[in-house]
Amino acid sequence: MKQSDFKLSRTEWENAIYEWIFSEEDRAMLRRKLLDHITIEKLAEEFNFSVQHTSRKYNKAKNELFSHLK
Repeated sequence: MKQSDFKLSRTEWENAIYEWIFSEEDRAMLRRKLLDHITIEKLAEEFNFSVQHTSRKYNKAKNELFSHLK
């Protein structure tokens, strides 16, 4: 699934992230990627992780969030 599959406002996205994602770091990553539309490379730089680690961490959190939105 993709973000565009869900018709949510920014506030609804923020509320869903807060409700279903419990790690502050994962919440911050999701907000930056889903709401601010930054690249994985920029996200990795901001969180001081490798691109591969960032991608895995982001995808895991995103999949968790999307599973609750189905």
